[in-house]
Amino acid sequence: MPYIYSMNKNLFLLIVFAMSLNISLAQGYQVGDKATDFHLRNVDGQWISMADYPEAKGFVIIFTCNHCPYSKAYESRINNLAVRYSPLGYPVIAINPNDSTIVPADSYSQMKIRAKKKNFHFPYLLDDHQKYTRIYGATRIPHVFILQKQGNNLIVRYIGAIDDNYMDALEVSKHFVQNAINALLHGKNPKPDFTKAIGCTIKYSGETK
Repeated sequence: MPYIYSMNKNLFLLIVFAMSLNISLAQGYQVGDKATDFHLRNVDGQWISMADYPEAKGFVIIFTCNHCPYSKAYESRINNLAVRYSPLGYPVIAINPNDSTIVPADSYSQMKIRAKKKNFHFPYLLDDHQKYTRIYGATRIPHVFILQKQGNNLIVRYIGAIDDNYMDALEVSKHFVQNAINALLHGKNPKPDFTKAIGCTIKYSGETK
């Protein structure tokens, strides 16, 4: 009996540990975590990694897509962020996380068309296996992760929304991403460093429409 009890107890602890690990992975990154680099295909056919930007001070990673009305509303603002902050050391990199078998409008071929039509000034990558979307923990589109270089590490400094008004850029009162990058450029931590991302849900492989 003591042996069986001990075995059951160890099995229970193992299950609890596995569950906690899965929960942690599902949550993705938190502010202060070390982020991983990626290797994804751009709309021009090239493969892009953050390692391709040795002079960068950090990165503005934005999970977005073609079809979502929230993403469409932010396209010009994302372009403006890229034009303004890429020369200052914070290039913008957009990643499409959606499964195109669920949303055909988010296919790679449609990404190329969209990027050309809207004259994107930033790489627009496809996470076709949704590996990095899961690692980062993106849940909505657009969903922003601002990373800061510290030696060989990429530290998450901000997670959340671009600003506080997706409907009208002229009515924005809080420029979350802009303010976060400005803070980092001045050697300060962003305040706030986390906001709630507002947008369409990410369409993961295996889900139904």
